[in-house]
Amino acid sequence: ERAPKEKSKAADLPKPRQGPTNEAQMAAAAALARLEQKPKPRAPTSQDAIRNQVKKELMNEAAASEKEEPLDQQNSLPAVEEDPATLSVSGIYFICPLTGASVRKDKKEAHLREAIQQHASQDPVGASIMEIHTLNRDREKVKLGVETIAKYLDNIHLHPEEEKYQKIKLQNKVFQERVLPLEGADKFFQAVGFEKTTLNVPGQEDQEDFYVLKAEAFEKLDDLMEHKKKLLSSEPVRAQLDRQLRVFKPSPRASHFELPSDFFNLSTEELIRERRLRAEAVEKSSMLRTKAMREKEEQREMKKYNYTLLRVRFPDGYILQGTFFAREPVSVLYQFVQEALQVDWLPFELLAPGAQKLTDKNVAFNECGLVPSALLTFMADEEIMADIIEQIGGCVLKPDLLSDVQILS
Repeated sequence: ERAPKEKSKAADLPKPRQGPTNEAQMAAAAALARLEQKPKPRAPTSQDAIRNQVKKELMNEAAASEKEEPLDQQNSLPAVEEDPATLSVSGIYFICPLTGASVRKDKKEAHLREAIQQHASQDPVGASIMEIHTLNRDREKVKLGVETIAKYLDNIHLHPEEEKYQKIKLQNKVFQERVLPLEGADKFFQAVGFEKTTLNVPGQEDQEDFYVLKAEAFEKLDDLMEHKKKLLSSEPVRAQLDRQLRVFKPSPRASHFELPSDFFNLSTEELIRERRLRAEAVEKSSMLRTKAMREKEEQREMKKYNYTLLRVRFPDGYILQGTFFAREPVSVLYQFVQEALQVDWLPFELLAPGAQKLTDKNVAFNECGLVPSALLTFMADEEIMADIIEQIGGCVLKPDLLSDVQILS
């Protein structure tokens, strides 16, 4: 009776487990090796969270801007509605030296061209020289072309007995490469006494075009040399930046600037590049940068603006405003302020934002952070200022400026 019971108990016991096969052991070892080779994930920090958030905002901003700004718009900013009443200055203007008119930047070249053409009725030779030096942008090509024209005139003066020098072949290779492309060259030749005509060429069946000096011009070779000297010594006609001087009454909004798009003359491609640089700046903010890297970034920032709007606040609160090139030296601002004073001998200093003295007058505005706008402070000796104010009986600025004083909106 006992034997069967013991046998059943033995049957109920679990069977011993078999060990893994060699193939299974090799597969497990390979999987474990792969896991050990993978870098362990780093726990995210608060700085990572901030960086990721900024990246996300920049990407959203770029995506939204790209929807609003088609990529096929080249060399111009997207159209922006600007309220002239809210702008600190209406735009960038230049003064034409020929007419004295103040014209907006985008109309400057067309106005200069028209002014030169009008001057041609009074002085055709002078107007053609203006065209050559002003309307051709490549200064090296202008220099080479002008020297070539001067050589033609010299040959006529030095060899008056030789008729061949009184004719200039238009199909000549040197003429074609150096003179013909210059705008205004044709007008110059005709103004100094040449006429364009077609002549037979010995040994050729076809006729060719020539400039031929007229007889009356040949009799006045001294005048021809005067024209040559003027051609060589002339400079481009350059419109001067209109400072758009303004004087404002004391205002708590002196440091508030609303600049028009003229101050930010960036193309669509440049705007896209700016967004990319801003995104890169997020990464660089957490990196250790060398001095050379920082200086390179600062130089890039300096070149971003072509103009700057500067205001100078006087001790009585009056504000003097002017427009400047971003690369002009600080000395230009000192001269601008000095010319606005009733007493031009008054010694003074200008303080940049942060009470920084502008002692180096040769440094450019963009090199000392005064772009695209800045509010500066006028400082002078208190005793001298008190004596001057007592003598003139009011503000140190010129009366004609104060007669047109405005309210800063």
